[in-house]
Amino acid sequence: METKPRLLTIIDTIAVILMIIATGMVFFYAPTEAVMGNAQKVFYFHVATAWVGMLSFIVAAIAGIAYLRSSDRKWDRLGLASVEIGIAFIFIATVTGSIWAKPIWNTWWTWDPRLTTVTIMELIYLAYMMLRSGIEDPDRRARFGAVYAIIGAISVPLTFFSARLYRTIHPVVIGSGDPSAQGTFDMTPRMLQTFMFSLVTFSVIFVSLLWHRVRLGKLAEKVEQLKLKVMA
Repeated sequence: METKPRLLTIIDTIAVILMIIATGMVFFYAPTEAVMGNAQKVFYFHVATAWVGMLSFIVAAIAGIAYLRSSDRKWDRLGLASVEIGIAFIFIATVTGSIWAKPIWNTWWTWDPRLTTVTIMELIYLAYMMLRSGIEDPDRRARFGAVYAIIGAISVPLTFFSARLYRTIHPVVIGSGDPSAQGTFDMTPRMLQTFMFSLVTFSVIFVSLLWHRVRLGKLAEKVEQLKLKVMA
């Protein structure tokens, strides 16, 4: 088994430290929003997890392009790892969004354009996992994954811009959006600092998780190759 790279250990340590600091900033540094109260604090983790989810799907698409150009299986491992992380973080973003929505919108869920597109995006990549698992040939599975990840990435900008292009009750904190959206608020300097720190923190966490998952995928691939040799 490969020894854990020293750089990965450093990144893991940094990720833990940043997460502790980010949590402290959310609860003790960022001021409580005047209208929404403590419910607004969910926003810092909600947006950060959504950011990681969308970033993961974009990385998977880039890995898919790289695989189709080179046929190097390392890009397939990277793409699969990115999709798995993206699915997990988009799910977390959906759950934290529902926790925020209950006191603000008085409902856990509504078929708002942003919520609808993020659900479709999540289902697209869940289908990716299911369909991929049904392909036994490794090379064919990798090609399928690459093409699917590239096409599926179209759902990312559609989700991101949905709250900016359509009339929606989902707030847009940065950039243009419907000013009448329920839950819209202006960030104070401390809120903005906490928000940006959370994005950086979760980006480092993403790098750490991605590296770990790629290493695990490499080991799983070796096991699969041994099984194919035994069956041959």
